[in-house]
Amino acid sequence: MAEKQIILTLEGLKKTEQKLDYLKSVRRREVAERIKQAIEFGDISENSEYEDAKNEQAFIEGEILTLEKTLRNAQVIDEGEISTDVVAVGATVRLKDLEFSDELEYTIVGSAEADPTESKISNESPVGAAILGQKVGSIVEVNVPAGILKYEILDIKR
Repeated sequence: MAEKQIILTLEGLKKTEQKLDYLKSVRRREVAERIKQAIEFGDISENSEYEDAKNEQAFIEGEILTLEKTLRNAQVIDEGEISTDVVAVGATVRLKDLEFSDELEYTIVGSAEADPTESKISNESPVGAAILGQKVGSIVEVNVPAGILKYEILDIKR
């Protein structure tokens, strides 16, 4: 079975590569040193420091595998190819909430780099999926658990 393509912007690709490099070059060494120190304390069968360090090591190795898989399956969005005619992954979109008259701005990214605190929403999220392919001036309805939200697309930019 083919693995799912993971959509990343160039910025997301760089962040993922940096995090992977940090985990491999810094965190692995730190945890190995903690394990070494814990072994020096003696009997590892009742050594909570050793258990904690081994658990952290397992977590870091899992993160490394996940990031390597992400990079292996990454489809990088070329910023130069992002259309401003319709909403696409990589575009930044300004929306107007028609109920509250608030203006919102989101960058549409793949799910691997979505971060609502940085106004980056996934193309698979309810809002992201609803606005994909839409043009400036379009009114979109987004089904959410609380009901239906209505947005007008005010601007699309790279």
